[in-house]
Amino acid sequence: MNEGKSVIIVGVGGQGTLLASRILGNAMMNEGYDVKVSEVHGMSQRGGSVVTYVRWGKEVASPVIETGEADVVLAFEQLEAARFLPYLKLGGTMVTNTQCISPMPVVTGAAQYPRELLTEMEKLGVNLFAVDALSLAEQAGSVKAVNVVLLGAMAKQMDVEKEIWLRAVENSVPERFLELNRKAFELGYQSGY
Repeated sequence: MNEGKSVIIVGVGGQGTLLASRILGNAMMNEGYDVKVSEVHGMSQRGGSVVTYVRWGKEVASPVIETGEADVVLAFEQLEAARFLPYLKLGGTMVTNTQCISPMPVVTGAAQYPRELLTEMEKLGVNLFAVDALSLAEQAGSVKAVNVVLLGAMAKQMDVEKEIWLRAVENSVPERFLELNRKAFELGYQSGY
């Protein structure tokens, strides 16, 4: 893996973006990198955006990722993927869930959920990998495992041994949820590109 990588993890409140960033940070620390993680909370309690930045390399001064700097945007929902597309660097990868979660303006009828977001991203030439993480999470045993499914899908394309990732999962989730999360990671990893 090249020095200095940046991942933005985006979703809505309750989707587990913070756990995903913890697992990613743990895996990169186990690889010997300096890791910085920053959490930006929106109205997460009300289903608003939650964003985390994870940067690693030989030496990282700040976790902040500016527009056009992210190697990967890991999106737990399509609208969040579209919102954070400008942060993706040229040649970067968008890994997104195919799930759509309506924000409050859509729920109240004040707005409509944009159509064909993934198709529009493909038309822009985005290196896009979309996975039905919700179905895979259900297969693993819980819809709450979408985050770990998506992390597994992203991990597949990274130059890090799968065992490092699994150890990071073990170090980051409570024992009672370990088997579920291992299965979720594996299902995501197998769906990986």
